Amino acid sequence: MHDRLAGTWKLVSASSSTASGERNDAPFSPSPAGFLTYTQDGRVTAMISYGGRKPLSSSDSRLAPREEEAEAFRTFLANAGRYRLDGDKVIHHVEISSIQNWVETDLIRSIKFEGERIVLLTPPAPDGGTIHTFELIWERLPANS
Repeated sequence: MHDRLAGTWKLVSASSSTASGERNDAPFSPSPAGFLTYTQDGRVTAMISYGGRKPLSSSDSRLAPREEEAEAFRTFLANAGRYRLDGDKVIHHVEISSIQNWVETDLIRSIKFEGERIVLLTPPAPDGGTIHTFELIWERLPANS
């Protein structure tokens, strides 16, 4: 299965749902961007930028107001580490992350292959005080693209 997974994937869509079945684009918004790369030797890198991000008011990021810095942090996720496959699950062992609490933890995702796409589904987790399951759909990028 490593052969099927190895490569770079571009985020197509991201959505969340609650136990009651309510679906929405939160927190990523309608048009997030992201890349997910799996290597043959078991490494993974993931980056997701929420849709609608605003540029900082200063080209020197250290001079941006704290509110803008906080918003920039809240609307971008990045992590990297090792991964392994376990049946219909992919487990990312996080070694570095924009969310420090994730370092040295395992992010477990159900994985489903659909042609040149993969669907990753998180276990239910709290987000903003409500339990959500997140579905991220990724499409394989052609080699050398």
